Amino acid sequence: MQFLTDRKKVTGLGTARTGTEHHWTLTTTSVGLLILTPFFLYYVGSAFGQSYEDAIAILGRPFPAIVTGLMLAIGFHHFRIGIQAVIDDYVDGKARKIALVLMSLVAYGLAAAGLFAIASIAL
Repeated sequence: MQFLTDRKKVTGLGTARTGTEHHWTLTTTSVGLLILTPFFLYYVGSAFGQSYEDAIAILGRPFPAIVTGLMLAIGFHHFRIGIQAVIDDYVDGKARKIALVLMSLVAYGLAAAGLFAIASIAL
């Protein structure tokens, strides 16, 4: 027979102590994406329908390249944090660790590829 209080039964089973950090990171990246999206859509939208050389010229200027690079970096970081929350909620055991590592590799790999592409266009 165990004499444990309700609090003693759940000690160590509560929060993972990173909920506030995840929420704050998602909030700040959301605000950053909210500010960057109109600029990104303006510059990338103006490149649609243009010839290849004109599109490269538009994205080769400093401000559009910086906006696009920030959009990629912040967007994929936001994606990684969001997908981490989904994986934490719905995947258990060893599959969770594998999924978290794979999705981090995918997110940062795509961000690096996009930043490399923008750097090669702008430089």
